[in-house]
Amino acid sequence: MNLRFGAIMTLILSAVAIRLAMSGIPNVSPITALALFSGAYLADRKLAMLVPVVAMLLGDLVLGLHNIMFFTYGAFILIALVGIFISSRLCGHIVIAASLGSSVLFFLVTNFGVWMVSGFYPMTPEGLLTCYTAAIPFFQMTLMGDLFFVGILFGLFMMLEHFLPAIRRPASQSM
Repeated sequence: MNLRFGAIMTLILSAVAIRLAMSGIPNVSPITALALFSGAYLADRKLAMLVPVVAMLLGDLVLGLHNIMFFTYGAFILIALVGIFISSRLCGHIVIAASLGSSVLFFLVTNFGVWMVSGFYPMTPEGLLTCYTAAIPFFQMTLMGDLFFVGILFGLFMMLEHFLPAIRRPASQSM
């Protein structure tokens, strides 16, 4: 295992541990950041999409399974794809925009799942709108948590790359 992959995996495992440790804080989790980071930095695209799903599954096995898991895991796969898309042009404003977009993507997909399977809302366009409206107050915490953890994961890795040249991606290595 090379040093770069080891540093990436250390940050990924740390995010999983943080998810478990922070389970009492609603709507704040490092998994969106983990999905974006995995997509941006793991060379193996399948692994990049698998990492957030496995992280969620491990956490859900400890914290409890739920009826919108398919939507939640699907959202994280899509967010990993966003990470893959931005991987060749990582800079501050791109990462921030990707984080914000990922938060919105997660909100839309998972609340669509709530509307589909919860039975709380009528299966009408008005019911879907009501579901999204009811979820807006929770979005603020999600957004702040996502920006915080994206800053931590991407920032730490960029610092590591700066101070430990051995973990930098070779210029000739394609994403």
